Amino acid sequence: MTRIIAGEARGRRLEVPGSGTRPTSDRVRESLFGALESADAIADARVLDLYAGSGALGLEALSRGASSVDLVERSRPAAAIVRRNAATVAKALNVASAGVHESAVLTFLKRDTGTYDLVFTDPPYDLDDAAMTADLVALAPLLSEDAVVVIERASRSTPPDVAAAGLEVFREKTYGDTAVWWAQPVVESQSR
Repeated sequence: MTRIIAGEARGRRLEVPGSGTRPTSDRVRESLFGALESADAIADARVLDLYAGSGALGLEALSRGASSVDLVERSRPAAAIVRRNAATVAKALNVASAGVHESAVLTFLKRDTGTYDLVFTDPPYDLDDAAMTADLVALAPLLSEDAVVVIERASRSTPPDVAAAGLEVFREKTYGDTAVWWAQPVVESQSR
């Protein structure tokens, strides 16, 4: 069972797609969100959840005070579950539902014109490095200057090529089979 861990929608149960997704464990989400709250990265953030699966990451952020969340999921059955989960959390928060986009991630990123402060990308572990890099490059123009991008992959994966997207890793943590990298836009120093 997956549930919202904290915030105003705490304890709400979330449906999980039967196959084709790998929900982030409660232990990883708890650690991740504790660190994000300590870094003041959630309050009023515009959040993007790529490869949303059940939507648990983006909806957890919404429960904890994010101003908006967009959830992107290509699978039609999973996107239907994300819509139901978003409605459950929105009802608990008494807000408009989160944006759910049934689309391939790269297609969504190439069309979107939003600006995001916090991005979760939790692709299938078998997504190859070239596809991961293409996603990050397409994501880069949509990031605010102080955005945080959280990338979750298998611990046996090579680290994501964030430099190709003008990002830099500033934190890395491994939880068993799961590795999480935190990245941010590189700030070019102004020389005078």
